[in-house]
Amino acid sequence: MAAIPSHLIATILYITFLSHLLLIVQTSPTPDLDALISFKTASDTSKKLTTWNTTTNPCTWYGVSCINNRVSRLVLENLDLQGSVLPLTSLTHLRVLSLKHNRFTGPVPSLSNFTALKLLFLSHNTFDGNFPSTVTSLFRLYRLDLSYNHFAGDIPVTVERLTKLLTLRLENNQFSGHIPGVSIPSLQDFNVSGNHLSGEIPESFSGFPESSFRKNPSLCGAPVQKCNDVIADPSKPKSEGVIAASPVMPMPRDKTPTTTVSSSLPSNEEGPSSKKTHKNGNGGSKISPVGLIAIIVGDVLVLGIACLLLYCYFWRSYSKKLKEGKGSKLFESEKIVYSSSPYPAQAGFERGRMVFFEGEKRFELEDLLRASAEMLGKGGFGTAYKAVLDDENVVAVKRLKDAQIGGKREFEQHMEVIGRLRHPNIVSLRAYYFAREEKLLIYDFMPNATLFWLLHGNRGPGRTPLDWTTRLKIAAGAARGVAFIHNSCKSLRLTHGNIKSTNILLDKQGNACVSDFGLSIFAVPGCRSNGYHAPEAIALDGRKQSQKSDVYSFGVVLLELLTGKCPSSAVDSNSGSGTIDLPRWVQSVVREEWTAEVFDIELMRYKDIEEEMVGLLQIAMACTAAAPDQRPRMSHVAKMIEELRGVEVSPCHDTLDSVSESPSLSEDACGASQ
Repeated sequence: MAAIPSHLIATILYITFLSHLLLIVQTSPTPDLDALISFKTASDTSKKLTTWNTTTNPCTWYGVSCINNRVSRLVLENLDLQGSVLPLTSLTHLRVLSLKHNRFTGPVPSLSNFTALKLLFLSHNTFDGNFPSTVTSLFRLYRLDLSYNHFAGDIPVTVERLTKLLTLRLENNQFSGHIPGVSIPSLQDFNVSGNHLSGEIPESFSGFPESSFRKNPSLCGAPVQKCNDVIADPSKPKSEGVIAASPVMPMPRDKTPTTTVSSSLPSNEEGPSSKKTHKNGNGGSKISPVGLIAIIVGDVLVLGIACLLLYCYFWRSYSKKLKEGKGSKLFESEKIVYSSSPYPAQAGFERGRMVFFEGEKRFELEDLLRASAEMLGKGGFGTAYKAVLDDENVVAVKRLKDAQIGGKREFEQHMEVIGRLRHPNIVSLRAYYFAREEKLLIYDFMPNATLFWLLHGNRGPGRTPLDWTTRLKIAAGAARGVAFIHNSCKSLRLTHGNIKSTNILLDKQGNACVSDFGLSIFAVPGCRSNGYHAPEAIALDGRKQSQKSDVYSFGVVLLELLTGKCPSSAVDSNSGSGTIDLPRWVQSVVREEWTAEVFDIELMRYKDIEEEMVGLLQIAMACTAAAPDQRPRMSHVAKMIEELRGVEVSPCHDTLDSVSESPSLSEDACGASQ
């Protein structure tokens, strides 16, 4: 029997040692065990924490989550806990602490050990004392909720140190003094109602709704009542009005008001002017009839001159428009839609025509020219407009200006393929127009904005976040739309080529519809990446799109839904500065086992969705795999999202790969573009 090489024996022993060491680490109790037991002994008088016992791993206890065997998340709400939270201050790896709706009392102890804390919820208890001063040293804090307690004293200026703060809720306490004039740029949720605050609301907080400041009678300034308002006293004659002292600027005791109503003060000495106004001896101030007539005549003359000037100005503008033949419904601000006329005056120039697809309602280009137009946005291939026709029909018109279009026949053949696609989750192309200097695409109009706007628009105070159910519904609808495009024509293997959140629109019922598909062949070479393009597509100047690169782009959209971040705005967590593309940022966070940090903070308000969010995250990460052959097909992605939603997928729609089982494009139509 041959002897085993010594280096192989050493390797086996090393692996065995590491496996035993890992087993010991996994089975050993967390260093935070003593703190948790001390907290339970002091606070759990109602015996609600039944799973907290020394015979089990603390990381499996109710409300406890761990990372690397250290407590990172402690959520103990509505458990009738009481006493002090002092034993918890030794949990130095804590990132989330929520003790809402309990009976904790006394001042909040020093929290300076919580250097990793990101979410702190202490509302609906009976904490008292001043604002917890050590909270302002928690620089990673995103959410701070101290509402419905008995805190008193001033709100410290040092809260401005919390530069990452998104939520600051201090309502229904006993805070007094002024709201500090600090600026927290990222703040989205702010409430100090139900306190004893006074003075003027700082400008940095004036953008929050009035409900954020209610039940503070001495507060003034936007958005509540104005400071220094003139308030009439109903118990006195109108001539004895007084100026109300501002809650911000109380009247100094050693000075008398400098602003008074002159008619309320008697005078023993009359100057020359007063003698002229007391001619009739009645003490009243009067104007002579000649002066009154002069004032009236002057007013009439000024008004007449102003009317004459306005008439001349508008008549000249109107007559100029008539001479230029521009008396149509397209106002000057709207003429940009068709500023390059498809009807040039040069002799022999080819005139274009509107081409409608079968079954579509027809209209002429002149109808579009007469329609009122509103710009919807500018994309990679041109500008889109909303056009309302004379018969009240509303369409979306895309004017292809920033596109590289070849000959007329190539364009028409490609439009024939795109125009025959019909599906509930795609925006249908209804017609097109081709002329040498003008190319127009006419689509169905989608009235409910884009996914990009719903996710990122109006991120300030008063914003209504996009809820999780809607996000999941949009993801499923968009996946079905892209899968249909991929499988509509087997011989051509159609691609979308430009999947991004601005190209996912919502119809009247809130269903997601994919737009701008099939236009990537017109992309100008050398386009820079917008954060959605797959690595292999970027390397080939963005024009060589494939179905696998579509899957990557769709995966980025899923990450955008989950994180609430724009694809190219994620901050590199390693350097703390600069940007990193969204898939790489998510991978770096998940690699560090900080999965919960990935999700949009606006989703934190929804309960029992963690499993669905993690499931969608796994789908998104599979879609954004670096190697194209490791990415799933869109039909499989659509099916996985439907299963995640709990929607039963019927056998006939078990796969979207079958052309014959869906309202797809026929093979004859596919051949039209070959």
